Amino acid sequence: MHVGYAVPRSGLPAPASFRRWAAAALHGAKRRKPAELAIRLVDADEGRALNRDYRGKDYATNVLSFPAELPPGVALPLIGDLAICAPVVLREALEQGKPVRDHWAHLTIHGVLHLLGHDHIEEGEAEAMEALETRILAGLGIADPYA
Repeated sequence: MHVGYAVPRSGLPAPASFRRWAAAALHGAKRRKPAELAIRLVDADEGRALNRDYRGKDYATNVLSFPAELPPGVALPLIGDLAICAPVVLREALEQGKPVRDHWAHLTIHGVLHLLGHDHIEEGEAEAMEALETRILAGLGIADPYA
């Protein structure tokens, strides 16, 4: 796993934390095969541009997932990339009264689950994904983010 900081690192989690959270998500989702991913921490301008260009939504969002689209016959452990918008994560944690570190963990796990094919578009999918996130976070000693 690679973690890239396109924002100042001061006050942000270290790469080891992101690795721990991603590993928890992979384990919780019962991913047994090797997995490679990259996480890029971005500012609001880059987060907005990515969300606009790839999702057609002109605002910065907390986490964007880009699942790997490998050509047929290419067997690599790459599952994709995450872009996490640091200012949005910090703002949301404060607005929601959550520990900032817990929110970072939650959004990292949420993004990794998206890379593995989990989604929350339909109500049943959302309930299943939220339950899985809650279980994974509980294993890390983090409270239910949806409570």
